[in-house]
Amino acid sequence: MNQQYYDAVVAMEKAGTDPEFLQGWQNAYLVNPEREEQRTNEAYDAGYEAGKEKDTEAYKEWVK
Repeated sequence: MNQQYYDAVVAMEKAGTDPEFLQGWQNAYLVNPEREEQRTNEAYDAGYEAGKEKDTEAYKEWVK
């Protein structure tokens, strides 16, 4: 993994980001396919969109 990915994931985990957001972000960042429609939710979808854009700040809205 590259350093940007590692640093972003560590920051998200330390901040207590919603795990669904984090999984969506990781999947999109790594260019993995999206989950099936029935298994997504608002947090996952937001994370997936942020991951596609390589946005390392969007998680702050999803900290629990």
